[in-house]
Amino acid sequence: MLILTRKVGEAIVIDEHITVTLLEIKGGQIKLGVKAPSHVAVHREEVLARIQDENRKAAASEPPTDLDHITQLLEQNTARKI
Repeated sequence: MLILTRKVGEAIVIDEHITVTLLEIKGGQIKLGVKAPSHVAVHREEVLARIQDENRKAAASEPPTDLDHITQLLEQNTARKI
């Protein structure tokens, strides 16, 4: 693990395409800005873990066999996004 010290406004660059900038320090938290190409997914660690868990569940489930079931799944998915 590389450990760096940065001041507000300073950044690090990863592979010439991803820039992480220290934006703010407030109490026990820091605010980071991440600039990356659109094809690079950037997630908080806990969000990525949830996405991976949902993908594992989806891959393990039985595929829908009829149009009514597919419609129901799509409606549930749409309701979650709202």
